[in-house]
Amino acid sequence: MTAEPVIDAQDILATAVVPPTVRASLSPSRAADFKTCPLLYRFRSIDRLPERPTVEQARGTLVHAVLERLFDLPAGARTPQSAGDLVAPQWDRLVTEQPELAGLFADGDAAGTAEFLRSATALLKGYFAVEDPRRLEPAEREALISAVVDEELLIRGYLDRLDVAPDGALRVVDYKTGGAPREAFEARALFQLKFYALVLWRTRGVVPRVLRLLYLKDAEVCDYTPDAEELVRFERTVVALWQAIEQATERQDFRPRPSRLCDWCSHQALCPSFGGTPPPFPVSGAGDPLRDARSGPVAPGADE
Repeated sequence: MTAEPVIDAQDILATAVVPPTVRASLSPSRAADFKTCPLLYRFRSIDRLPERPTVEQARGTLVHAVLERLFDLPAGARTPQSAGDLVAPQWDRLVTEQPELAGLFADGDAAGTAEFLRSATALLKGYFAVEDPRRLEPAEREALISAVVDEELLIRGYLDRLDVAPDGALRVVDYKTGGAPREAFEARALFQLKFYALVLWRTRGVVPRVLRLLYLKDAEVCDYTPDAEELVRFERTVVALWQAIEQATERQDFRPRPSRLCDWCSHQALCPSFGGTPPPFPVSGAGDPLRDARSGPVAPGADE
């Protein structure tokens, strides 16, 4: 399983009018971080420690980029061959925009790069096994959406794809480049989609009819149908989660929560569970509360 793609989050203030009552923002990735391990949330959102992308994360980023560009083509041209032809140029674009990706392969490692591109193309075959893009016209792709809950918290995130039916029904689609997950990982993936469903409901007054996870590696589809009562409960959960984050910030107390996901954590050397010591808590605390951490790499299987 791979992590969610590395996406540079735009400044939310530049894309939405934020009411003066709003004091903080939260994304599904960072909310899931806190649920998984409060110390991981601190490292990513408060300390903002760098994390070097892995090959798996870069592959996820590349596949997402190709699938986004695929829908720029005329419907009849959205074929496996066309998707495969997009792989190399999209990788070149990503490396230019995110130079850290260039360090994944040693200089002159043409064989390693070629195998990486072939593996991305193989995942695209899994996509075509579960969907025919010639029959789809997405309403939005890689879209930043946001809403205010509890008057003080801005929740936002990036949708891989939003489909709108002629009758106005919404379908949220999320591409996963890892294998279909075990129950614990699937719960985290659905948490992310419920986050999006809540935003859409609060901003458009429509509960999405379907939340769809497309697992490209295994060519599997997981559909979930939320309802308004469930989203009301989920909203209370998100608000309670943010209150817990605020409390931990005030106390400067973010404790580790060891689990099997620790195997993929980039910060073991600083974690007390592995004999490490976290850096001093930043003097500025959480910094600008409206700047949630970027939607960056997470543990394999966590959001993928």
